Amino acid sequence: MATPRYRSEAEDSDLVAALKIGDETAFRQLVEQQGPRMLSVARRFMRDDDQARDVVQEAFIQVYRKIGTFKQKAKLSTWLHRIVVNTALMRIRSRKRKREDSIEDMLPGFLEDGHQANPARPWSDSGEKLLQRKEVRQLVRDAIDRLPDNYRTVLLMRDIEEMSTAETAQALEITENAVKIRLHRARQALREQIDPALRKEAL
Repeated sequence: MATPRYRSEAEDSDLVAALKIGDETAFRQLVEQQGPRMLSVARRFMRDDDQARDVVQEAFIQVYRKIGTFKQKAKLSTWLHRIVVNTALMRIRSRKRKREDSIEDMLPGFLEDGHQANPARPWSDSGEKLLQRKEVRQLVRDAIDRLPDNYRTVLLMRDIEEMSTAETAQALEITENAVKIRLHRARQALREQIDPALRKEAL
C-alpha cells in the first residue's frame, strides 16, 4: 500500500488529521518537508548551528505534543514557524544575564555641528529591488549577523518576523521603549555597514 503524501495546502488538513491520530509516517513527512526551512529560521536567531538544530528538534517535539490543540486557523507551516521562533527566543532569554555588547562602533559618526560625518545618500535602486539580487541579500544577512545579539534579535523580530513592538517587548521581557531604541540603532548600524558597498554600485 502506498504511503500517503500531503504536498499541497489543500491537503494540509489531511496531514493535520494524520498527525492528530499519532501517524508517525505523517510526522516524519512533516519533518522532511519543513525541517530545512525551519532550520534556516532558527539559524537567524542562534549563531551556533548546533543550537539551531536543538531549537528545531525541540520545536518538532512541541508540535508532536501539542498538535491536538492546533485549530487550523492558520497554515500548519505558519504555526510551526511561530513555535520555532518562540523556542529560539526562550533559549535566548534563558542565557545567563551578561553585559550587553556595545553597538556604538557600528553607528554613524557625527560632526560637532550635529550633522553626520558621512551622510547617507539614496541608493541607485529601491531597497526592494536591491534585495532581489542574491549578492545584496547575502551582504545584508552578513551585516545583520555582525550586530550584537541584543540588537540583532530585535531587528529580526521586528523587520524579518514582522512582530509588533508589544509582542517583541513581551517575548524578550524588556520595555517597548527599549525595543524602539534597539531597533532604531540596529537599523542605523545595518545601513552604515551596507551603505559603502551599495554606493560603489551606484557609481
